[in-house]
Amino acid sequence: VSSLLSSLCVGFCEEKKHRDFSAYEIFRCISLFSSCPPCPSRGVSMKQLKTTQSVTIPADVTVATSSRNITITGPRGTLKRNFAHLQVDIRKEGKRVVVEVWFGDRKNVAAVRTVCTHIKNMIVGVTKGYHYNMRLVYAHFPINCAIVPTGNTSTLEIRNFLGQKIVRRITMPEGVSIVRSESVKDQLELQGNDLELVGQTAARIHQSCAVKEKDIRKFLDGIYVSQKGVVGEFTN
Repeated sequence: VSSLLSSLCVGFCEEKKHRDFSAYEIFRCISLFSSCPPCPSRGVSMKQLKTTQSVTIPADVTVATSSRNITITGPRGTLKRNFAHLQVDIRKEGKRVVVEVWFGDRKNVAAVRTVCTHIKNMIVGVTKGYHYNMRLVYAHFPINCAIVPTGNTSTLEIRNFLGQKIVRRITMPEGVSIVRSESVKDQLELQGNDLELVGQTAARIHQSCAVKEKDIRKFLDGIYVSQKGVVGEFTN
C-alpha cells in the first residue's frame, strides 16, 4: 500500500506540476485499503481498573454477606438475595456495603449500580415496606373481588369482569398481603417488604383483567395501579 501511495502521490513533483490519476489507479487504491485488516485499537472497549460504589446501612438494620449472598434484617423482617450470576465483589465494611468490580467491561461496571439499587430497595423494604393501591374500573358490569385466605397466604377472586362467568384467581406470594380499602370504594391495597414481589403481584392482577378482542380505547374496564410508595405514605 505504501508503494502504491507513493506512486499515486506524485502530484507535486520537483517541477510542482499536478498529475491526473487514472480511474484504474484510484480504484486499485480503494480496493487495497478496503481489504486491509482492521486496526487492533478499533472496536476494543477500555476496561476500568476498579469500579466501586457503597450503600450506607441504617442504625436499625443488620447486613450479612457471604459469597455474593446478602441478608438484610430490619424492623419489618428479613430479606435475602443471591447475586451469584454477577461478577462483582460484595462485602461489608463497618456501616457500609461495598460493591466493586476489578477490570470490568461496560456490562460489569453497570452491574455495580444495579446491585447497589437492589440493596437500597431491600433496606427500604425491611424498614418501611412497600404499598400499592389498585382501583377497580368498570363502566357497566361491576367487578366483584373477594379475598379468600389460603393457608399462610390469600387468594384474590375476581368475578363478573365484563359480565363474564369465569372466575379469575390470583394467589398472593408469601410476604405480600392484600386487603380492600375501608375508606375508598373499589380499591385494593397491597403491602409487602419485597419490592419485586409487590410489583409483580400488582402486574399479575392487572394482566388477569386484560380486555380481549375489543377496542381497549373504548373498553377501559380493569384493575389498575393508582398509587405506589412506602407504607404510611398515603392517607387513603
